[in-house]
Amino acid sequence: MGGSTAAEGSATIPAVDLAVSLPAFLLAVLLISASPGPAMALIFRRAALRGLRASVPTVLGLEAGIYLWALFAGAGLAALVAASEVAYLVLRVVGAAVLLALGVRALLAAWRGRREPGRVPTVPAVPGRRSWWAAFGEGLVVQLANPKAAVFMIAFYPQFVPADGPVFATTALLGLLQISIETGLYLALAAGVARAGAWFRRPRIRTRLEAVSGSVLVALGLRVAVSGR
Repeated sequence: MGGSTAAEGSATIPAVDLAVSLPAFLLAVLLISASPGPAMALIFRRAALRGLRASVPTVLGLEAGIYLWALFAGAGLAALVAASEVAYLVLRVVGAAVLLALGVRALLAAWRGRREPGRVPTVPAVPGRRSWWAAFGEGLVVQLANPKAAVFMIAFYPQFVPADGPVFATTALLGLLQISIETGLYLALAAGVARAGAWFRRPRIRTRLEAVSGSVLVALGLRVAVSGR
């Protein structure tokens, strides 16, 4: 990257830089994926109450949202969103509203479970097309309405994008790597949780899980609502 390499072909510089930074990128993605947040709360609740198959569209929706933010970052749109006070405020309000709505829905389910302890909702073994797209859309909206995702992308990705390389193409490639890793990890999490699905779906345990997950989602929504940049 020094002046002595300026005369060399520019196509070789990004490859060398990316190869050097790739291990650090993969390690960072692993650590980020393992950190608790709205995505993990959604996946855990979905897998516990509806099983692995029903968790797949939620995971795919979340990762589609992450990849779109990566593309926005590569195109410079994420920086515009983060820099605009109005856009950031709107996104923050929408993100908080989505998380609060999901949390309140879970809390209401817990309240109904306490009132009717013997009533357990029927869960289909294979999600229908409508419920599949609903779960996918839920994950997608949660990610796209997260203002912290915009700030994270413009702070995180440039550290691994070669200065002399194609920014958008490299960011798109790194985004694919990130969602591939996260998809594998989140599906493994969902599979592990789903194995104990029969226990989670016991009326008393289900009620407690709904209460806990609802409280977590409400807390995350309030944190988004009051947090700054």
